Amino acid sequence: MRSGGLLPRMVASSSLLKLQDLIQEIREAKTQAQEREVIQKECAHIRASFRDGDPLHRHRQLAKLLYVHLLGYPAHFGQMECLKLIASPRFTDKRVGYLGAMLLLDERQDAHLLITNSIKNDLSQGIQAVQGLALCTLSATGSAEMCRDLATEVEKLLLQPSAYVRKKAVLTAVHMIRKVPELSNIFLPPCAQLLHEHHHGILLGTITLITELCERSPAALKHFRKMVPQLVHILRTLVTTGYSTEHSISGVSDPFLQVATNTDTSRNAGNAVLFETVLTIMDIRSAAGLRVLAVNILGRFLLNSDRNIRYVALTSLLRLVQSDHSAVQRHRPTVVECLREPDVSLSRRALELSLALVNSSNVQAMTQELQGFLESCPPDLQADCASGILLAAERFAPTKRWHIDTTLRVLMTAGTHVRDDAVANLTQLIGGAQELHAYSVRRLYSALAEDISQQPLVQVATWCIGEYGDLLLEGSCEETEPLQVEEEEVLALLERVLQSHMSLPATRGYALTALVKLSTRLRGDNNRIRQVVSIYSSCLDVELQQRAVEYNTLFRKYDHMRAAILEKIPLVERGSSQVDEEAKESKETAQLSEAAPVPTEPEASKLLDLLDLLDGPSGDAQHPPPLDPTPGGVLIHLLNLPCAPPPPAPIPHLRVFEREGLQLDLSFVRPPGTPTLLLITVTATNTSGGDVTHFICQAAVPKSFQLQLQAPSGDTVPAQGGLPMTQLLRILNPKKAPLRLKLRLTYNHFGQSVQEIFEVNNLPVETWQ
Repeated sequence: MRSGGLLPRMVASSSLLKLQDLIQEIREAKTQAQEREVIQKECAHIRASFRDGDPLHRHRQLAKLLYVHLLGYPAHFGQMECLKLIASPRFTDKRVGYLGAMLLLDERQDAHLLITNSIKNDLSQGIQAVQGLALCTLSATGSAEMCRDLATEVEKLLLQPSAYVRKKAVLTAVHMIRKVPELSNIFLPPCAQLLHEHHHGILLGTITLITELCERSPAALKHFRKMVPQLVHILRTLVTTGYSTEHSISGVSDPFLQVATNTDTSRNAGNAVLFETVLTIMDIRSAAGLRVLAVNILGRFLLNSDRNIRYVALTSLLRLVQSDHSAVQRHRPTVVECLREPDVSLSRRALELSLALVNSSNVQAMTQELQGFLESCPPDLQADCASGILLAAERFAPTKRWHIDTTLRVLMTAGTHVRDDAVANLTQLIGGAQELHAYSVRRLYSALAEDISQQPLVQVATWCIGEYGDLLLEGSCEETEPLQVEEEEVLALLERVLQSHMSLPATRGYALTALVKLSTRLRGDNNRIRQVVSIYSSCLDVELQQRAVEYNTLFRKYDHMRAAILEKIPLVERGSSQVDEEAKESKETAQLSEAAPVPTEPEASKLLDLLDLLDGPSGDAQHPPPLDPTPGGVLIHLLNLPCAPPPPAPIPHLRVFEREGLQLDLSFVRPPGTPTLLLITVTATNTSGGDVTHFICQAAVPKSFQLQLQAPSGDTVPAQGGLPMTQLLRILNPKKAPLRLKLRLTYNHFGQSVQEIFEVNNLPVETWQ
């Protein structure tokens, strides 16, 4: 009985917890596990309060639940409470109830239809604040059924005396037209009267409504064509009359007419106006001077003390960096300063923008800044920062030595966070720089002696020691300080790598191979190497055991061939160079084909008659069918006639992803002159009602392939089937193996951050055969 009486008191005390107190308690959580514990406990109290049916504190409980929902935790059990609050006569209840309906309800849930009657009653009440709440909810979540039921109610409010209600009614009418185009006839008559409004917000909404009507109804287009002079007069009046003192929002007079050169930025409303100005310049074909002005405005935003304003500036500059690279480059020092922001979201945006600003002229300075950031950045950003530095070094490296030094520093700092191809790329780079072999093996030996925990670094170092161990022992290298190394020290270091619990199986394989190769490069006795190889002949790891058995057999049965077999690996041409060479040969072949004369159809017919002289019918008989003009014709191959190359067979497109209106399609092209190259165009389209922002598509392929991702056309996929976003993937498949593709999508949609990782293994066989 005592324990039973304790629970209600605990629930009651929790029900009195205010939203501000909950926010403070969540922010004080030091780990994600503590945050989950706080939220789960509070959600349990909220559920209990809902079950008790406490009408006085229901809106407070729902407000806390909505905050929990914004953090990404489930809050679906509050949907019915939204309906109860909307039906309440108290304004404080309605306000939270309508907010909850906009966040928790949508067309996919039948529960949203239950608020139709409540919205209808609130629209007819005559209370402006309540009507505004109902109109906002209807324009945000109204389905086609709700729009049909409430269209007449919204039409009545278009001509209400209150400008506040009229503006929201116009925007709701725009939503209804988009949902149900056949409602155009209902909203057509009030538009003519709304054009005489003096309120700029209503005028702007009316123009949007007229645009939607004209796009969806030929009759509306014909009706409004005669109003063009009136629209021109309205625009002329706005420009010539200057500011309207009757319109002021938070101290900013008439923000619809503000310009970027005279806006007060001491208030947040002024910054909002400036940001809208920047968005307008970005979305239209502006002059170069205006775009520079927009970039400079965003540069001033970077100096603002408000973190939200700095985040907006970084995100917007990231959109502009492709089209106005030089203008954004002027603000590079400020962007680099933002890397040190304590807020992870800000430093992530600053990192993305900093990597986009790297070019051949600033690569050394920017790489130094980014490497300093890599040493102290949060673990969540190390992978992106390390990969970005490696890509920038590979693209803009001034010298091979600088490229090697930069890659080594990244591997020593964040080796466990680099991409899978970092080891292969560095070994390829070192192998191709013959003049730096001695320098590289000394640098890597010293780094390996200091730290064997960074597995990619260990793999590259053991490979390099195995290939160029003789240069390590010579002790002569002009580019480094003298380094005296004994054979026993090298062998002991490789054995330490083999015995370390931190070494991966692949790393042990590198070390074992390096030991065997050193047996032909060292002058001493190989008994120690043979003993180590024999030990690993009974290793539990199958791959390592197989290598050890093969190497042991090489020592025992084929010792006379060991020196030839363990020669240095010849340099393999990189995929991009091979593609360039093949493309060059293809171009030369195409030019020769164009220069060669192509026989006309009569000449081909004569050749066919010549071949058919002996056993063909007489001249009066029916002629044989005409020669197939395609290069696949047998006669053309027989006579080796010059002909145009056959057009590649079309490869069917493939849809690989679809969620909430976002669709991802892959189209394929295999250039005729480069059979090992596959070009994949990733096309993202969006048929939903909200833009998909911060869209990033990343891809990975098996190690036998080589993948190159080109820059995407943008990071936003517009709503309502707007201009799609495209990105090109170049995949080199020298072995013509079956292709598997792994994709990772990250984006923001309807206010939520989404990450999807999936594998595409049903690619058409034409993409690799």
